[in-house]
Order: sequence, then C-alpha cells, then structure tokens
Amino acid sequence: MNIAIIGGGLSGLSTAAHLRLLAKKQGKPQPNVTLFEAADRLGGVIHTETVTDEAGNRFVIDHGADMFATAPPAAIELCEQLGVADQLLRPNPNGRGAMIATGNQLVPIPEGFVLMRPTRLWSMITTPLLSWPGKLRLLRERLIPPRDRNVTDESVGAFVRRRLGPECLDNIVAPLVAGIYTADVDRLSMAATMKPLWDMESQDGSLAKATIRRVRSGEDSTEQASSGARYEKFRAFPEGMKQWMDTLANFIGRESIRLQTSVRSIEQASNGRYRVNVDSGASPGLEDSLEFDQVVISTPAHVAAGLVQSWSEKASETLRSIPFASTAIVVMAVRKEYVERFPDTFGFVVPPKEQRRVLAGSFASTKFPQRAPDDHVIIRSFVGGVLQPEILRCSDDEIVSVVRKELGDLIGLDQALSLDELASVIRVVRWNQAMPQYEVGHLEKVETIRSALEPFTGLHLNTNALGGVGIAPVIAAAERTAKKILADVS
Repeated sequence: MNIAIIGGGLSGLSTAAHLRLLAKKQGKPQPNVTLFEAADRLGGVIHTETVTDEAGNRFVIDHGADMFATAPPAAIELCEQLGVADQLLRPNPNGRGAMIATGNQLVPIPEGFVLMRPTRLWSMITTPLLSWPGKLRLLRERLIPPRDRNVTDESVGAFVRRRLGPECLDNIVAPLVAGIYTADVDRLSMAATMKPLWDMESQDGSLAKATIRRVRSGEDSTEQASSGARYEKFRAFPEGMKQWMDTLANFIGRESIRLQTSVRSIEQASNGRYRVNVDSGASPGLEDSLEFDQVVISTPAHVAAGLVQSWSEKASETLRSIPFASTAIVVMAVRKEYVERFPDTFGFVVPPKEQRRVLAGSFASTKFPQRAPDDHVIIRSFVGGVLQPEILRCSDDEIVSVVRKELGDLIGLDQALSLDELASVIRVVRWNQAMPQYEVGHLEKVETIRSALEPFTGLHLNTNALGGVGIAPVIAAAERTAKKILADVS
C-alpha cells in the first residue's frame, strides 16, 4: 500500500509513525509512506531554538508548545512505543501552579481549582479573587437546575455565568480559558472544548455534585493538589519539543519525507488510485505527479479546504468557515536579579477585564530548569488572540516594548536597563491564523465535513480544525486514521 501524507506537522508525523507501529503489531507489511511538507522543516507550530549568548549561557527556547499532557494518554503512549519515554522531563516540583493578574498584582489561583471546577471549597472561600457575593454565588451552583436536555451546545461564557456566576467567569475562568484557546469565552463551544464538564452537568445535575462523587471515588486526587493546571501530568523533552519531531522523523525514515514540496491538487486516477500533484521547489528533478492508494491531509484548514474543493465543495466551504486566531509569543531570557517580584509559580494569566495586552506569561525555565542557567529565567509572554488581533499589526519592536512595560507592572521587570543589557535573548514568534476557534455549533461543522468526505474511500482528513486542540488529541486522531487505513489491508 502506498500512502501519501500531506503536512509534516505533529498530525502528519504521528500518523506516519502509527502506520509503521500498527503494521508491525498486526503482522502486516510495512506501508510505503511518502510525507510531503511545503516548509523547509518539520513540526509545524512545534519548533525549538537553542541559543548560546556571548557569555556562553545556553538557552533552550520552544517557539510553540513546550510540554504535553499525559492525559489523555495518546502522547505518552506514543513516546513509550518509540522507546523515548525514559528521556522525558517532569516539571519542577517546586513552583507548580499559576497566578491571575488583578491590577498590578498576581494572585494565586485557588488550590484545587482546575479550569472551572473547584475541588477544595476552603480555597475558594478564602481567595481574594472573588468578593463575598461572588463566593456565595459560587456556593449556590449545586442549587442551579441543569440545562434543558434539548440544548446541544452553549458558549463557555454562558455556561459559567449560569452555573458559577459572572464574577467567577470574569476573574478566574475567562483568563484560564483564554490562556488555552486564545478565545472569546462568549463564542467558544462548551460541547466541543469542555465535553467532560458539559457531561457532568447532564449526568450529575451540577459541577459540585460531580466533584463530590469524584472526590469520594478518588478520581480528583490530582485535581485537589493542583492550582490552575495539573502540572504533574505534563512531560517535556530535554532539548525542547523539536527533539520529539526529530525522533518521529527518524523513526519514519528521512528518505520518506519530502521537504519544500507543496501539494497543488489531488485527483482521481483512471485506475481508482489518487494522483497527487506537487511542486518540488527544492528537488526539481523529482516527479511532480505521483499515485497513491490512500491520502491523508494533515494540513492547516485553509490548505485542506483547497485540496478537498474538487472532491466536495461543501466540505471545503465548511472548512473555510472555521475561524482562526493569530498570536505572538515574546520570549525574553533575563537574569533573575532584573525581576523585582519574581513569582514562585510556573506562570500567570490575565483576565480580559484587566485590558492588558499580555494574555498570559510562562516561566519556561522554572518549569524545566534545564532550559537556562540557574541565574536566568526564560519568560514567554503571549499576546493577540481573538480579542486583541490588532496587536499583530505592530512591529516586533513595538510588541516587545508593550510586553516589557506590562511585565514591569506585573512582576517588576527592570525598566531602566536597555534591552541589550536586560535580555540575553529576545524573540518574537508569530503564529498567524494558527489557532482554530471551536465556536458554538462547531461539532455540527465537523459532522458536515466528515459526512461530505465519507464517500471518498481512502481520502482522510486530519487537522486540528476538526477536533483536538492540544498534542494528545492530535496524536489520538492520527492513531485512529492509521487504524482505519490499515483496516483496508487484507
């Protein structure tokens, strides 16, 4: 079987890896996989840069995700199958947790509060993030009747206001959600992004009742010890996430990968196979039209829309209708002595009501001390998203200036030094139209796309625009695709 995989990001790489792993496990011949990537490198939005400054200090800087979750287990299981799980780093046990900006202060997220579900009542009662009326409204959550069973979706904002109250939404949940999805909570779909919580309401009647059940059964033991994110359930690679992309590429076989090769179109060949037409900018001597038994499209949605248009106008239109957000990450490696109020946590988030430009900040070398010398810290600040797209029109220097000023307010970053004196490394990483927005009604769009492409056996669509923002969900989707492909092999 000859299989084309279009797109060399995490989705395409993990699909190819699972094809090889599953074929071996099932005792089937190894499929002939050819992976096409238009860029000059693999990994898509996952990339790592290693920088050594003039003083010989070494910094490992991730341009996108800097770790992955072990639950759901698809990502860690793939690492185990590749034999690299023993190389993984666990986050530093000191400083776990996150904070929320209020004014010029950073306040710890209440212990045991994970996304929108408090698992430790006392921490919610004592937190300064909520007023007494806000706390009383939160305590009434168990008395709020569940939604009508005919309601199939609702925005995150509407759900939290209804169940936990507007103050909990504005002060705690909105910044946490924005830190994950760079989204507008009043447009983001509960059913598409937070289905376990969505289901808790229908199954238990309230989040509080679901929490009591889970605490009694021991399911919430990790959550009760967490603050914002369950950091003990995350892992990273010593040399950054690019190390994982390189591991996948080496396992697949570099000879199977064609970089700087964009796919123009996919056609039906006369023999029933798929003809993939490519532009081989880097390798003009290679064939520009090849035939395959199966094709996996693992590209961003706008690219996928163009490739499936001749097969289904409906699928193409629906893909194009999925909105995307752009964001930028400002990375600064500075000496710790230049931060007057360095928090003893992994990072912070900023509520939209604070009207700041920085959405969130992460102390990458606090999570993983191997990333920088002991006397330095790598600060990653996130800007843009759905609510502030205009900042992406600013120059890199302008964005750095804004971020530096706000970090001065929030953590006391030195404002007197010149940038050259302040930071050993400064990077502005832009990800344009990179974050799909799962707005209310998203699941219906996904069903429309899948139904429209279902008649075309052997044509598979894997993109994070359909389902699974996050590394583990993307890998799980890739594994499902690989299993479907191999099921066709007798």
